Parts: sequence; C-alpha cells; structure tokens
Amino acid sequence: MSLRLLIILSIIVVAEYYSIIVVRSAIKDLPPVWRIGLFSFYLLMTTLSWVAFLFIRQINWASMPHLLRNICIAFILGFTIGKVLILLIMLIDDLRRLVTYLFQLIWPATNSAGELVTNGISRSTFLMRLALILGGTSLAGFLYGISNRYDYHVRRIKLKFDALPQAFKGLKIVQVSDIHTGSFDNHQAVAHGIQKAMQENADIIFFTGDLVNNHAFEVDEKYKQIFSTLKAPMGVYSILGNHDYGDYAAWASKAEKKQNLDDLKKIHADVGWRLLLNEHVLLQRGEDKIALIGVENWSAKMSFTKYGDMKKAYYGLAEQNIPFKILLSHDPSHWDAEVRPSYPDVQLTLSGHTHGMQFGIESKWLKWSPVQYVYKEWAGLYNEKDQYIYVNRGFGFLGYPGRLGILPEITVIELV
Repeated sequence: MSLRLLIILSIIVVAEYYSIIVVRSAIKDLPPVWRIGLFSFYLLMTTLSWVAFLFIRQINWASMPHLLRNICIAFILGFTIGKVLILLIMLIDDLRRLVTYLFQLIWPATNSAGELVTNGISRSTFLMRLALILGGTSLAGFLYGISNRYDYHVRRIKLKFDALPQAFKGLKIVQVSDIHTGSFDNHQAVAHGIQKAMQENADIIFFTGDLVNNHAFEVDEKYKQIFSTLKAPMGVYSILGNHDYGDYAAWASKAEKKQNLDDLKKIHADVGWRLLLNEHVLLQRGEDKIALIGVENWSAKMSFTKYGDMKKAYYGLAEQNIPFKILLSHDPSHWDAEVRPSYPDVQLTLSGHTHGMQFGIESKWLKWSPVQYVYKEWAGLYNEKDQYIYVNRGFGFLGYPGRLGILPEITVIELV
C-alpha cells in the first residue's frame, strides 16, 4: 500500500468516527423507531460506499445503466467529501476544547462557568450542527453537479503579443480539451457542445488531448460524425493526452495496446484532425508565418509516462527565424518544468488535463479547487514575463460524472 493511499484511508477512517458522533447526536431526540431506522440506513450507505471504494476496479461500472452509475458515483463522492468536511469542523471543536483545557490547567481560577452557551446552544452543539449541514450540502451538491456535465461555457480572452506578425493580428482560436468520450451518455448533448464551438467561427481549432478514457472504440460512429463537424478555415490540430495511450486499461498483450493507439490515431485522421506527434507545422497568412508545435504527453509529475519529446518537436525552428510560436502540450506542468526554462521563444502554450478537478469555486472574489495543490497552473490564463499558458477546464468529464463549480469549457482566444 502506498503512503498516499494510507494517508487517504486514515483520513477517511477518522472522518467516519466523527461522522458517527454527529449523526447519532442529530437523531438522539427522535422516537426509537426513527432513530434506529435512520442510523441503520446511514450505516448501510457507509458500508456500500466502502465496498465501492475498496473494490472500485473490480466493479463493472460500464455495465450499469448510465443514470444509476452517475447517481452512485456522485453519491459516493458527495458522501465521502461530506464526512471529510465534518472531520474538519469537529477537529476545530476538539482543538478549541484542548486549548480551553490547557488554559484551565495553567490558570485554573480564571474559568469555572463551563461550556459557553449562546442563544440556547453550546459552541460544541453549534459546530456539530454546522458540520452536519456542510456534510449534507456536499452530498446534495455532488448529486446536483450531475446536471452540469453538459453545461458548456464559452470563455473568451484577448492576448496581445509584440512578436505576433501583422497578418496574424485578430487570429481567432478555439480550444477544446479533454473530451473523454467514454464518459459520455448523450450524443445529442455532445453534438450541442461541438455546435457551440463551431458557432464561434474560429480561424483555427486546437484539441489538446484525451479524446478517450482508455479505448479507441469509445469513439463510435455517431461520435465520429459529431467530431468531424469541427472544422475551421486553417484546420483542426490535435495532440494526445495521458489517457489516450491506454495506460490505465488491462491489455492481453503489448501488441493489443499498440493497436488501440494506432486505431485512435486513425480516428483523429478520420474526423479531419491533424494529429501532431512531437512535430511542428508552419501556419501562413500572406507572407507571414508562425509555428505550431505539438508534443505528445509530457508531465513533470512522476506518475505519468513521458511520451513527449520537445527537442524533436522543436527541431529546425531555430534556423527558420519564426517570430511567434504556439505550443500544444496536454499537461500544464510541462510549462514550468521544461518550456519556460528551455524554450523562452514559445510565447503561448495551450494545455488541459486538470479539468479544474470538476469541482471548485470560481467567482470575482475567489478561484479555488483542490487541484491547485497539485498543479500550479490549473485553470485559465497564467503568464511569466512574455510567456503565457492557458489551461482549459475540459469539455468532458472523468470519474465524477458531473461538474460542481468548474463547468465544461470551450475557449476562444483572439490574438491581437
């Protein structure tokens, strides 16, 4: 068992302990029949959640009806995260109790009133009720988030670059990322999202990886037809993401895995996308040229295989005196780890991968998601000096069949 998994399990176990205390306290004044029934139901849901957590790889999720699968996954996530929120609140109360106890040991004569009572309830009771409300809100929120999984939002930005040739001023780019076709359960909804991207009338379209979860067959004939409608005057260019290589699926042989990747590459061609495999192309308008570089998946995180080869993709550009370069690289950790230090003339990098964790808060005052503790650049626009990276929040979804606070995205970038 890895240290990370051990830590996660330990947190969940402690959260279970506190959650039982909170639930028992909340129902203690109910009639015995209701008290026994509700607590038994709580224990049943907890047991089922643990079974799903421990045997997640053995459960054939794909064979379940889509609605049932979505509800089950959302319930388990919301139920578990709700308990973690309960843990955090109850730890605050226990910390307060500890500080009070230590304070009384040092200055025993300063407090003899006992537990402070405000508006008829003690602080402990207030915090316990707050914990229960937050836990319930988490569960309800994750169930609600299922309804957002196809709620595509168009995000628009304008970027000014002094090095951009005059002929490319006003270039309109649409970026789509992380489609994860195998997670979809509604062809019509996906078609609506692709149509929304097409309504932007972009000059060029970029897809920045993860067309599938694992298998090429996820892109059935209907999805091929849908994705083939994604067109632009200067073309559609794509790259591979970490899920496209089939690294997370079981294969009978290396040959079968390779065939799956070959089939996926053919799908990119069949739908009219130019797949860039550690290579670059020159885009021309009038007499002006810019470079488009596409690398295979490259991550600074140790858990991901490095398929990308930036040296190979960049080879020959230095001699051509191309003033402006765009890089398509699926994993945003590539930017800080290799692109910025070694390729300062790559002015714009477009990435995806993080999905914004499909969960977080985005408002005028606060932008937060747990994924930011893993990825420095996790959603939206970032820059260092004259270099920019935009991290798309993803078109599809993976694992959790929904979006809570971080909605699916179609990015429109205008170069000015």
